[in-house]
Amino acid sequence: MNETIACRIGLPADFRQRDILVFHGRDSQQIAERVGEHFLQKGMTWRGKPACLSFQFGSGSVEAEFSIDGAAAGDDAVQFKRMAARMLGLTQQVGVFEETYRNHPEVGVLIERNAGLRVSLTPTPFEAVAWAIVGQLISVSAAVSIRRRLIQAAGVQHSTGIWCFPDAAKVSEIGEEALLGAGFSRAKAKSLVALANLVEDGTLPVDEWIDSPVVDDIRERLLAIRGIGPWTVNYVLLRGLGFLDGSLHGDVAVRRNLQALLGRSGKVDENETKQWLEQFSPWRSLVAAHLWAMKKADGY
Repeated sequence: MNETIACRIGLPADFRQRDILVFHGRDSQQIAERVGEHFLQKGMTWRGKPACLSFQFGSGSVEAEFSIDGAAAGDDAVQFKRMAARMLGLTQQVGVFEETYRNHPEVGVLIERNAGLRVSLTPTPFEAVAWAIVGQLISVSAAVSIRRRLIQAAGVQHSTGIWCFPDAAKVSEIGEEALLGAGFSRAKAKSLVALANLVEDGTLPVDEWIDSPVVDDIRERLLAIRGIGPWTVNYVLLRGLGFLDGSLHGDVAVRRNLQALLGRSGKVDENETKQWLEQFSPWRSLVAAHLWAMKKADGY
């Protein structure tokens, strides 16, 4: 029995659909995300079942569908609508940020270029953590390739044929050796499996963090996992939970684009980037997203 949940979500006048399509369309092979001019299909594992999420963008709204291979749970419709709104960045108060910094000598330029920019989120926090571990210290293109092979190694497909990003249970099941075969380093494989095991046994309640994100506690728990550092934690808070005040001063693209924004001939180091970002709290991650947007190929 397959079930489909559907809803229409209104979009603000300044909504930038291209941002979410670019974020989810980085894999040119489109095995787990199918992207067109006005639509997105994304395969994921939802409560242990293959599922396909679809967005069809129109004028002022988006038609959202969620097809589950199996029976839907009683609260799936509510949870899907909330997930879709988070993914689209609709819970982010970007208007307050833009009004506050519109006249800033540097960030004001970024706001003028990319008014309405919202951070696109992964459907689940676990996907954000997994992607962050994959992406540590390698290029976006290399990370996309390894992520694709992870999805194929997990072997979960929806009835439409789209491949599904695995959940923690599936990653725990396939184990380290499968991850090594997918291109993970031994250290990253250990980190991801350790993380998946902690999520699976309830020690890391990542889905509960959506409703009650105690940021200091989340940082402490994630940093306790070997192989997870501050950049990974801030990325997870941003892409998994929509927390807009993490400092991404350790991100190479953020530093490189800040150098261009400031008109510097020499590199801007992590410490200076951290200090520069501090003036924008509680919006530091959103400023980093604006720096990423200076060059579409940059950033995670």
